[in-house]
Amino acid sequence: MKTLKSNPRRDGYRMPAEFEPHRGTLMTYPYRSDVWRLDGVPAQDNYIEVAAAIARFEPVFIAVPPHLFEEASARYHVPNVTFIPLESDDAWMRDNGPTFVTNDEMRLRGVDWEFNAWGGDFDGLYKPWDKDDAMAEAILKIWDVDRYRTKGFVLEGGSIHVDGQGLALVTESCLLSPGRNPHLGKNEITNMLKKYLNVKKVIWIPYGVYDDNTNGHIDNIACFVAPGHVLIAMFDDPHDPQFAMSNASYEALTKARGVDGKKLKITKMIFPDKLIYSTQEESCTVDEVATAIDRPAYKRLVASYMNFYCCNGGIIMPAFGQPSDEKAKAILQNLFPEREIIPIYSREILLGGGNIHCITQQIPKGLANDEN
Repeated sequence: MKTLKSNPRRDGYRMPAEFEPHRGTLMTYPYRSDVWRLDGVPAQDNYIEVAAAIARFEPVFIAVPPHLFEEASARYHVPNVTFIPLESDDAWMRDNGPTFVTNDEMRLRGVDWEFNAWGGDFDGLYKPWDKDDAMAEAILKIWDVDRYRTKGFVLEGGSIHVDGQGLALVTESCLLSPGRNPHLGKNEITNMLKKYLNVKKVIWIPYGVYDDNTNGHIDNIACFVAPGHVLIAMFDDPHDPQFAMSNASYEALTKARGVDGKKLKITKMIFPDKLIYSTQEESCTVDEVATAIDRPAYKRLVASYMNFYCCNGGIIMPAFGQPSDEKAKAILQNLFPEREIIPIYSREILLGGGNIHCITQQIPKGLANDEN
């Protein structure tokens, strides 16, 4: 692995869309007792359930802290799932893992964004975060994949979506948050994304999901399901703050244009029928510490069907035990008729602040340095 001084656009590399073919999927093992209840055991089961679903379609590689490696290996035996001993601060591979880029010869490289736990000293979720910031480099070393490091530019993988044909989708609430890159304006951030994702246009929408600890990652509110085609979650209660937030973001999409100058195709996704809150029992089994945010009881959870993961031949979607689960599944099946839609009840992941897309990171189809 080499650390390159160039950027993907200059070198002819681009970030493929998530719906393009994968080589595999990366995940991280949850264990923090100040994030996950009961020392992370229920969350571990939920993560492995997700991994097993993905593994039906492609290999899964899970980074496990070395002190838990033997325990995890003994406890879980899942075909096509491999544990890798790697240090981590928490378990959100989407956000601190590498963003892979490829070229026309199907060579792989990785973008290693600077990571500061979703806001650093301003409004970050825990400290320290040095192990998580080192995760992308460690993974790229294992596969011998060359690296672009964005030192001084903070970004998480859950804050970007691309269509693979020149468009990127982001939220203002996240990328313009003062906890990330307060020294950069919107135009400067746009230019950074164009360089490191090799996109021609960045579409900004105002908001993500209400009260999201990530300041509103794009992957909870909207994504590309095909080139120039956006799926966005809409709320139907005009008295809820999410209603106005979704409408503002939808309006921004209607005004946006693709690389070809044409309007985007937009499809609407639903939210769960009922709001979901943490319980007293769940809260009291999470450790309270000074170095991580509190996990109070009766907190509104950021439940969104948008936080699904697209893998080879499958869509792994969050389910919430509500009638709306089937409606959301039908919307996704209509959009991805050739893929199997697999709902997974993901409450334990949701309690940690994210969902299925947040805990996964695709490795696109491509070759590392030591492969022909």
